[in-house]
Amino acid sequence: MALQIFSPKIQQPLKSIFPSPTTNGCSIIVPCAYNSSRRLALFQLAITQSQLFNGKAPESLSAEGKVIESGMVAELAQSNIALNDETASEWIKKDKRRMLHVVYRVGNLDKTIKFYRECLGMKLLRQRDIPEEGYSNAFLGYGPEESNFSVELTYNYGVDKYDIGTGFGHFGIAVEDVAKMVDVVKAKGGKIVQEPGPAKDGGPIVSLVEDPDGYNFELLERGPTLEPFRQVMLRVGDLDQSINFYKKAFGMELLRKRDNPDNKNTIAIMGYGPEDKNTVLELTYMYGVKSYDKGNGYAQIAVGTDDVYKTAEAIKLYGGEIVLEPGPLPGINTKIMACIDPDGWKTVFVDNADFMKELE
Repeated sequence: MALQIFSPKIQQPLKSIFPSPTTNGCSIIVPCAYNSSRRLALFQLAITQSQLFNGKAPESLSAEGKVIESGMVAELAQSNIALNDETASEWIKKDKRRMLHVVYRVGNLDKTIKFYRECLGMKLLRQRDIPEEGYSNAFLGYGPEESNFSVELTYNYGVDKYDIGTGFGHFGIAVEDVAKMVDVVKAKGGKIVQEPGPAKDGGPIVSLVEDPDGYNFELLERGPTLEPFRQVMLRVGDLDQSINFYKKAFGMELLRKRDNPDNKNTIAIMGYGPEDKNTVLELTYMYGVKSYDKGNGYAQIAVGTDDVYKTAEAIKLYGGEIVLEPGPLPGINTKIMACIDPDGWKTVFVDNADFMKELE
């Protein structure tokens, strides 16, 4: 299936732009752009917008937006690395990996930015509008992107609502006073999904609030931290399989695992360091549920790596599916690769050195 790229701004409803991949002979039409003056964020439109339905993307793209067949991608690769279990394991241990940001789509960028700044205490790190391509995006977080996790919000012109689905769970934020933040959210007209109270497992005070687009944020009462953005929670159909994949293919640690019979779920916290200092991935298995509707709002997590080529080979070795082969992103030459986990959740690995250059 060819991947067609069109630059004009979006004028059709979302469903007509992204036909179902199950339709025989159907092409996926994607709004994207490549321009040397644009930073790393544009890769999420070049990739994630084309992967809304987790379809395979064996082709790459030229700077002019032309399709490059998969065979040519291999010829263009700057590295040809074959890893076995031992060499892959050693490489992953040495690789300097960090969760960089999470990408998702919103229906009103200004409204969401205001909510995150005034209610959740985030800072607007950078923002831009690309009218010729029909989209705007913004990065927000609690510290500089060089060291902290951030959220990348994308607004596509004319699309004011997205389906979040049932697979995405919530984002977690550590705050010093949950009740105080909830009062601010109420004052600003925000929705409180769960009033402040002790966690069922005897943990800290927690609350659940909803942003303007329906994404849930879990507020956890904790002391001051350099990384208040605590977690991204996604639901999976086989927790042990997912844990094994993220440990071997991604090099994450299993920080803790807990069964919650009262809630009929089991969770696993995965990450690249202690969860009190780093943003982590919370995988949740709901008893008896093997698959979920992912909707079209949530897109992906980006992870930094020292070598996207070796990372891709390691992921293949451990059963991961590559949906974008490693290589430089046309226009800005940032090297990236994209893969999906056993449940179809997408992750983009970004070259660490290129990422730092893009932030200069």
